[in-house]
Parts: sequence; structure tokens; C-alpha cells
Amino acid sequence: MPGAWIFVLVGAIVTYAWRGAGVALSGRIDPNSRAMRWVTAIAYALLAGLIARLIVAPQGALAETPLWLRFMAAALSIGIYLLCRRSITAGVAAGAGLMVVVSALGMD
Repeated sequence: MPGAWIFVLVGAIVTYAWRGAGVALSGRIDPNSRAMRWVTAIAYALLAGLIARLIVAPQGALAETPLWLRFMAAALSIGIYLLCRRSITAGVAAGAGLMVVVSALGMD
């Protein structure tokens, strides 16, 4: 068991070293540079891919819901998000609320 703590300690050191380097270098990074725009685009692409996978090929309890309901919840979430001045909370609440109501009414 003491050997396992070595791995935890090394993992923590590596993690916090990178975080410290990020804090130290953050003042020198131009947020409008080409490199940062590329990093931002990659982050958005990863997020879009994860959301698409959750809608099209979910696992667990979400896989038991019909595809049409997942698409409707996503569309409603995006619509409410845009109507409520880009409120993520409102968008997520609307999509989740739709899924709860449809399930409660037995329409799924």
C-alpha cells in the first residue's frame, strides 16, 4: 500500500507543476494570437463532439430515451439559450425539463 502513495504524490506534483507553469506564463499569452484561436477552436470542437455523442450514441439511462426526444431537448436548449441572452442555466433547465415532462407523461 505505501507504494500506491508514491504514484499519488508523483501525480500531484506533475499536475500542480503544470498548473503553476500555466499561472506563470498566462500573463505572456496574447488571447488574440493565432495559436490561442486554434486552441479555442479545438476546445469547441471537442465539446461539440462530446455533445453530439451524448445525443446520438448515449450510454446508461440516457440511452433508454428515444432519439427524437434527445434531439427535441437539444433544440429547445439551444433556442432558450439564445432567447435568454445566452443563459446556459436557462438552456439546460429547458432541455432537462422537457425530458422530465415527456417522461412523466409517458410519451417516451
